[in-house]
Amino acid sequence: MIIDSLDNAVKYHSLGSRIRMALEYLGSADFSAMEPGRVELQGDECYALIQRYDTREMDNCKWESHRRYIDVQYVASGRERMGWVPAASMTVKTPYNETKDQTVLSGDGSFISVPAGYFAIFGPDDAHMPCVADGEPSPVVKVVVKVAL
Repeated sequence: MIIDSLDNAVKYHSLGSRIRMALEYLGSADFSAMEPGRVELQGDECYALIQRYDTREMDNCKWESHRRYIDVQYVASGRERMGWVPAASMTVKTPYNETKDQTVLSGDGSFISVPAGYFAIFGPDDAHMPCVADGEPSPVVKVVVKVAL
């Protein structure tokens, strides 16, 4: 897992051409007026999911991990808490769903507050819990770029 400011994105370009593509897209787009939905960057190899939602209490969120995609989660506006823990330390709650590229997990992990302008990169070994309220539930605009392994 990596968490950093988008101002430092160039430091992570060496992680691969699609990670670089994801970070460059996040740095160049204005998400304030974009509608939620999918934006193609490189077909199924790299695409963005623009999301608008209210953060939720932790009890209404879930731990998840992915096998086929790396998540680059960018908070464009608002603030949310994100959880992280090694996936191997979790218990499988719902087995891997190939269509969703998701395993739902249970257990405990660490949380960090992620403000607007920051991104987190979660790989296949990273269980993560997004969408958690940082205090009271509040509106967030977040872009998740899915990067194929």
